[in-house]
Amino acid sequence: MSLAESWDKYAVGSVPRRTVNARGETTWLNWTQYADHGPDESVLGSVAGRRVLELGSGSGSNLAHLVTLGATGLGVDVAPARKPVARERWGDLPGIEFRTAEAAAFLNETAETFDVVLSIFGAVWFVDPDALLPLVHSRMTPGGTLAFSHLPPGGEGLKPAKTGLRYDRTPDDWDRILTGHGFSDVRVSLIDPPEGRAVGTMLVRAARW
Repeated sequence: MSLAESWDKYAVGSVPRRTVNARGETTWLNWTQYADHGPDESVLGSVAGRRVLELGSGSGSNLAHLVTLGATGLGVDVAPARKPVARERWGDLPGIEFRTAEAAAFLNETAETFDVVLSIFGAVWFVDPDALLPLVHSRMTPGGTLAFSHLPPGGEGLKPAKTGLRYDRTPDDWDRILTGHGFSDVRVSLIDPPEGRAVGTMLVRAARW
């Protein structure tokens, strides 16, 4: 089974995000694996008037929220099943677009540039950072923001997953890797889980200068 087929199988079996959150909002950004938990889009700074790329955009809900705040957004996901779901829910929103592609392949082929790149439990966790991050850097505008989240590392080295390898990295690793690929102002935080849960979330932010 190819990587795209594995992700497609996962996508078909996933539960869609609910239409309204606990605060009654119809769009919102969620960095963690828990509902109504963790920081919001302020991690990215103001997105109004900025071009945003989400790598691993899934059903498009996080990207759609940023578009409602004035961004234009492009979501890229390797699973073909994601695109029609995202278009059905968010396709009428001006300034949003979804494509099916593997992250590194898309970045290699596109001539577009982006002010913000984000990946929430997405491609940055599942693609070799030494291959992906130089491509991300090359497609970002000076002063741009990269932010991504994934589970905290449970140990050194690669971790197997049903949809491929997970590139678990420690905070120090991410600082070293991102700096080595031209990023600066690297900030790594560990978000505590909600009460009753044991596993938190790692959130990484860096600038492209």
